[in-house]
Amino acid sequence: MANFTLDDVRQRTYKARDAWWTVLLVDPFASRLVRFTANRTRVTPNQLTVGALVLGLAAGACFAVASWPWLLAGALLYHLSFTLDCMDGKIARLKGTGSVFGAWLDYIFDRVRVLACAIALMGGQYAATGNVAYVWTALAVVFLDMLRYMDALEIYKVRSQMRTTLNAARAEAGELELAARRANGEITDADEDLRSAEALTEDPEADLENRVVADDPTIATLQQGFNQRFPWYARIRNVLMAGRIRPHLISGIEFQMGVFIVAPIAAAIVSGAIIPVVAVSAAGLLAFELVIIYKFWLSSRDYSRSLAKLNAKIESYRAELPAEQAEVSVGSAG
Repeated sequence: MANFTLDDVRQRTYKARDAWWTVLLVDPFASRLVRFTANRTRVTPNQLTVGALVLGLAAGACFAVASWPWLLAGALLYHLSFTLDCMDGKIARLKGTGSVFGAWLDYIFDRVRVLACAIALMGGQYAATGNVAYVWTALAVVFLDMLRYMDALEIYKVRSQMRTTLNAARAEAGELELAARRANGEITDADEDLRSAEALTEDPEADLENRVVADDPTIATLQQGFNQRFPWYARIRNVLMAGRIRPHLISGIEFQMGVFIVAPIAAAIVSGAIIPVVAVSAAGLLAFELVIIYKFWLSSRDYSRSLAKLNAKIESYRAELPAEQAEVSVGSAG
């Protein structure tokens, strides 16, 4: 059997930034379960994913009963389901057993759990009260969960495309600048030999803990519009990141926990509390999603301006090259 320590689990499996619900209410417990599971059992990440779904469906069955003891039981089971859901990724990272299929399975089962629990929770309340507002609330929960994850996936895809394009344009501009300076006699063979020798003498593993790694210039470029408008945001972000908490304080995770944990507990204490709690959770989710969309809109403007500047530089460097070299660079770029 393996002999992973708690520090191994934290260093290898904790994300640099995560939802505050996960950081504060799940990781302290899940990390210990991960250590036990990795050291004492042969449970796989996919088996944990299936277990998370089973517990989620069990939570839904409790929600459907609608009485206060079952609402509390459902909230507890949902939290345990989410804990297992966090454990599967941690086990995969700790043991290096992650797979593309496992990531797909985790995503699909998450959506199934939300759908089943939304129908069960609101359907149980509708059956108990006859209030049709619960039906509309179930539809709203499913719609918002779908919207959140579709939006996140699409923004991630487009941002990746923008970074790839900017990095390619920046690399091409750098190569052309070097070629233009060489053609103009600004760089000699001796200069290039000296630069190569200096690179060979660098120790990439020396003083790793003391090095300050510069931020990705492409990421900084795509965020400059937002940072200029809201300079105070960086201070708040840094404070949260010191505790591994991401600035997106009400994400899909907090929304789910508000609907399937906080709302049932509140309803067990105060009758009729589910819809108000869900409404507050939905308002928080939408507010933060609008901020993300606003940041993405600003990033798209920064991207267009930066790409235009890089393309202008590329053309200016090409103009400095001899005709035959410029033609070669155009052909290689195509």
